[in-house]
Amino acid sequence: MKNIIITGSSNGFGLKAAKDFADKGNKVFATIRNPNGKNANAKADLENHSANIKVVDMDVTNDASVKEAMSTILSEAGNIDILINNAGIMYLGITEAFSIEQAKFQMETNYFGAIRVMQAILPSMRKAGTGLIINTSSLVGRMSPPFFGTYTATKHALEGYSQALRYEVSPFGVDIVLVEPGPFGTGLLASGQAPAHNEVLETYGELAGVPSAMGENFAQMLQSEDAPDPQWVVDAYLKLADLPFGSRPTRTVVGITWGTDEINDLTQPIQDRILKEMQLESVLGGVSG
Repeated sequence: MKNIIITGSSNGFGLKAAKDFADKGNKVFATIRNPNGKNANAKADLENHSANIKVVDMDVTNDASVKEAMSTILSEAGNIDILINNAGIMYLGITEAFSIEQAKFQMETNYFGAIRVMQAILPSMRKAGTGLIINTSSLVGRMSPPFFGTYTATKHALEGYSQALRYEVSPFGVDIVLVEPGPFGTGLLASGQAPAHNEVLETYGELAGVPSAMGENFAQMLQSEDAPDPQWVVDAYLKLADLPFGSRPTRTVVGITWGTDEINDLTQPIQDRILKEMQLESVLGGVSG
């Protein structure tokens, strides 16, 4: 049995992953924001599904909330084998029209939120000499399509942080990996906000309506019979969890690829070459892949 933390467990990949890992006999700490209010139904769903699931109240955007939740979990579990940073939000719209506050909020959730949780768990993993952290990124963590600018920025940040951290913690027996899902019907798109600066939108003319049309097309596609199955992402989590240390790929693309798999195949060897060029192979163990 492994002790596993999954953030953003109220819906989508997180909800499915919590159930599947619990079904395999693992102890799952499923973190949810406001589990006794807005997400009470999700809490009941998870707790009724398995006695192996414990729902923990945590807001990844709040330092005190993360510290309290992680302290509680570590006191009960002793150590954590796997952390899955799954919590995230996404906005679709004219990039210039999103306010600084909106951009900051996405960063607080998708980037700084992941860092908060990792920094709370990594000391115990390094001390134990083992551990796996799966950071849920996106295809747009490796490319920048129009109208996703503020969201894309958060995932590019998460990718860069994770890549560097992967090198640094590998000598301690800890793996950092990224899962890069394409579009999936998880409700992520519907949870976004419209751009705050309407005065900017007015100057874009007909182009201002394109993101909404895109969103509707995505929604229709993701509800069709041919839509990618969110279970594929959960299966990627499960597969990575079962692989031994040192054999896990840095990045795993799931679903529609938009060429991200090609980008990874091309750039990862160049990225890993930096260890040799900086003469760090002997210090960091030459982790790559």
